Amino acid sequence: MPTVGEQFRAERERQKLTIHQVADATNIKTDHVRALEDSNWSAFAAPVYIRGFARSYARHLKLDPTVLVAALEAELGQTDDYAGPPSLERREKGPLDAVMLLLSRVKWQWVFPVVLVAGLILIGYWAVHAWQQKAARDPLSGLGSGLYQPKKTGAGTLPLPTNAPAGRH
Repeated sequence: MPTVGEQFRAERERQKLTIHQVADATNIKTDHVRALEDSNWSAFAAPVYIRGFARSYARHLKLDPTVLVAALEAELGQTDDYAGPPSLERREKGPLDAVMLLLSRVKWQWVFPVVLVAGLILIGYWAVHAWQQKAARDPLSGLGSGLYQPKKTGAGTLPLPTNAPAGRH
């Protein structure tokens, strides 16, 4: 009997659909569609995603999802990673986990415009402040005494050319 992935690929090819068409219709990434067809279960973060994507893919191809998910469960039971239930041990959470949790709770639809407006206000304040500083500065403050003072160099005269024609001076 063909694997679930082989059944998906055969039915997709029979319906003359491309992987991109399936991905667009099911909202499954093309990488995951390919992984389902190749039975590459390591491409998924958890078995629940495999089951959900397989169910969506089966519905799109008008296959019986319950039969395919049952066959998928049998296939997953033969693998080392998904044979047993997931581990219930808690892993230690680090500071990055806490930051990511906080960022996931942020309503970016509201925060982004507020940050953008605040940034524009700060840039405007800085520009006005710089303009006022420039306007308040005396434009003649950087000038010297106004007298010509040649720069002191090591040599006081220019050297004469060595290949000058004789008799002309």
